[in-house]
Amino acid sequence: MADYQRQKKGIWTILLAILLFIPWLLSTIALFLSIWIILPAPTFFLLPLGVGAPEISPWLIGVNALALILILFKLHQSWLYNIALIASLLGLLLSVLPLWQFPSANTKVAKEMQTILGQDYLAKVPQTALKQMRRQPFVLADAFRGIPTAEVRIDRHITFATLDNVKLTLNVYRPLATGKYPTIIMIYGGAWRSGTPNNDEKFSCYMASQGYAVIAIDYRHAPKYKFPVQLEDVKTALSYIQTHADSLEVDRDRIALMGRSAGAHLAMLAAYQPDAIPVKAVVNYYGPVNLTKGYYDPPFPDPINTRDVLEKFLGGTPEELKELYQQASPINYVRPNLPPSLLVYAGRDHLVKPTFGRQLYAQLRENGNQVIWLEIPWAEHAFDAVFNGVSNQLALYYTERFLAWALKSS
Repeated sequence: MADYQRQKKGIWTILLAILLFIPWLLSTIALFLSIWIILPAPTFFLLPLGVGAPEISPWLIGVNALALILILFKLHQSWLYNIALIASLLGLLLSVLPLWQFPSANTKVAKEMQTILGQDYLAKVPQTALKQMRRQPFVLADAFRGIPTAEVRIDRHITFATLDNVKLTLNVYRPLATGKYPTIIMIYGGAWRSGTPNNDEKFSCYMASQGYAVIAIDYRHAPKYKFPVQLEDVKTALSYIQTHADSLEVDRDRIALMGRSAGAHLAMLAAYQPDAIPVKAVVNYYGPVNLTKGYYDPPFPDPINTRDVLEKFLGGTPEELKELYQQASPINYVRPNLPPSLLVYAGRDHLVKPTFGRQLYAQLRENGNQVIWLEIPWAEHAFDAVFNGVSNQLALYYTERFLAWALKSS
């Protein structure tokens, strides 16, 4: 009987130790992740933490709050619990920062949209299209369950060219019903050296479910292929899409170019040049705009080694290739009568500094162009990789409204 009592007491001791350890473990993990909401990633390996932490902040609020509740109901006083209490409070404070800044950021861009496009800029968009769009800039439930997307048709790996023995392909995302659709041509990012048309497929499917044809195109990569090869490949893809518009169900008169990072850079170059195909809009998610200044003024910390990326993309330094750097900089093509542009930048971007995006915005405005500035103060580069994250919900809400205004207005 005594052995049984000792065994029972030992089990309860172990369970108690586990219960005491759980709050400390939760608070430690949550604080570690929450710190990356304000701490920039010093290396490329750690970059996912800097990108993801602000986007999962609702989850972090929950974990920090749970740890705090468990600590407040602690079974005894100890220095370990005091540390856990401080960690939970600090983690909770950090994790609420994105949502605390959200109303101000949303108000600014809402005002910007109405100022530039007009108070009733969606008045000419069909009601059926308006009803499909997201009702709020942020839906808390979607941060946990994901953003709902209807079923769409997907055709992958359509070859549009074979150049230097490299097969270039595109993916097509369309609504289930056949027809002719306003079209978004997507160009992926990846520092001009990686990526495929499969990138950001959740966004492509979402927009297809909203009544667009989304065509994600390929291009050859640095360092083997240097600029302007990438731009030439984009132009080849655009020509293919124009030629095969009927089979791709593309409305030639309602086309927008959109890209992320390096893809946004190529989208701007393709849309802003004098010989560009006519497009109704350009959407630039955190794209480089002035490669010379970007080389001399890299971010700090610089997790991708910006200068090395640019040298491999262009083949040298600005001193060696001054004209090529100028040729590759979208800001040098700004002039009046460019397509309306939506510029989406992350306020804490440590790959493409938002200050360069602001310079492009100012220059477009000075030349009388319609341009929207959407800055997300708490976000890092590639924030929309977390599709249901806080930042992408804000960006998606206004991106789909901008595109509906540009491509669906009657």
